[in-house]
Amino acid sequence: MNQTIQERNKALVLEAFDTLFNKRDYEAAQRYWSPTYIQHSAHIAPGREGLFNLVKSMPPTLKYEPGAIVADGGLVIIHGRFSGFGAPVNWIAADILRIEDSILVEHWDVIQDEATQEQSKSGRPMFGDSFPLYR
Repeated sequence: MNQTIQERNKALVLEAFDTLFNKRDYEAAQRYWSPTYIQHSAHIAPGREGLFNLVKSMPPTLKYEPGAIVADGGLVIIHGRFSGFGAPVNWIAADILRIEDSILVEHWDVIQDEATQEQSKSGRPMFGDSFPLYR
């Protein structure tokens, strides 16, 4: 079965994020992120090492859940939830990744605190089918 470049790139991003954020397999993650990775996020130090060091500094409860994902050629945007990283609320993120030769070479993001049902003016959750429960 022949996959389109968009299908391959979406699968690559899903596998890369799971490997790094959920499995925390840094050796395997090196296959997905370029050694010259360009980081545009205000929350992450430069390069692949900046990203890996950030994840290493997070508690073992860190979890990433992917949601909607779209691709256009070498660009992939994935909407997801980061939880269990020590903040009082989850983060909902739109991560934008540029891919060249089946490796992640550049990243931008847009991040929001996940709203509770009481905070949601639309009455709908920001991610998935249910609102987060914060204690």
